[in-house]
Amino acid sequence: MEFFLVILSMLFAVVPLLFALWVVWWLDRYDREPWWLVGTTFAWGGVGGVLVALIGSAILMLPIEFLFSPEVADGIGATFVAPLIEEPGKALILFVIVFSRHFDNSTDGFVYGAATGLGFGVTENFMYFSSVGATGDMDAYVGTVVIRTLYSAMMHAAASSCVGAALGFAKFRGWGFKLLAPFVGLGVAMSIHALWNGLLTAEEFVNAGGAVAAINFLAFPMEFLLLFIIFQACLYSEKVMIRRELAGEVPVQHVDFLSSFLKRNRKSWLPKGVPHDAYVVAATTLAFRKHQARASKKTFYEKEVVRLRDEVTALLSKAA
Repeated sequence: MEFFLVILSMLFAVVPLLFALWVVWWLDRYDREPWWLVGTTFAWGGVGGVLVALIGSAILMLPIEFLFSPEVADGIGATFVAPLIEEPGKALILFVIVFSRHFDNSTDGFVYGAATGLGFGVTENFMYFSSVGATGDMDAYVGTVVIRTLYSAMMHAAASSCVGAALGFAKFRGWGFKLLAPFVGLGVAMSIHALWNGLLTAEEFVNAGGAVAAINFLAFPMEFLLLFIIFQACLYSEKVMIRRELAGEVPVQHVDFLSSFLKRNRKSWLPKGVPHDAYVVAATTLAFRKHQARASKKTFYEKEVVRLRDEVTALLSKAA
């Protein structure tokens, strides 16, 4: 029975969040991130982020547990210590991969941030599922699986995505933005985390009959919806950028297709002989590199623009 419970908890912890990760990756319509880097970010959240959180929380909770009763200490730990330690722990990988040439903007930041948050959620969920399942209370087990999958894990993804989005926004801007971005991103992430944990803690302390928890279950979807709208706005800005940067670079009739996620996947708009997938990737990357070359003035991006122009020309020359 215990072995079956471990396997079941592992499946419930991993499968839904891997699917959520795939959805986030898929939604990045114009320039999807390499799976190896998304997977590395996900793995950090599930291993490195959790280890940082466990060690940091253990250290910070020592004086709190000495000064306060166990109930109060637990409330302080959940509301203040957990966001303060866990959000930087999850985000450490983002401060490294932001220097990667795959990490282009806020859209990418949302993807990588969600990845590390979901990875953290997998490990945390498995720990909770196994612990509750060991009690033999199957009603509590099912409730824990549902709430932690749909809410707690998504909260981790949403919070970390704010850090990634802030870093991506600042990447090709001035030093003022670069210096502020980590504080703004972490501040928003910690606030989302603290609000979620704080309302759950308040429900236990005030014994409100589920009213405070109900507010929490309504408030978080609104926060999630707001982040989704911002993510869509970032995608729309990519669409506008692609149209602008490809003007004069590709045949004028191609611009409308390349800047539309639905239209670009059709095969009929390209002349026979032109490799569809290779052309779409080369033209899209050219648009991004032109934009980045103008913003960063770095030689790499300028050389990439020249290389990609040649590649696009070579691909178009294959037309029958």
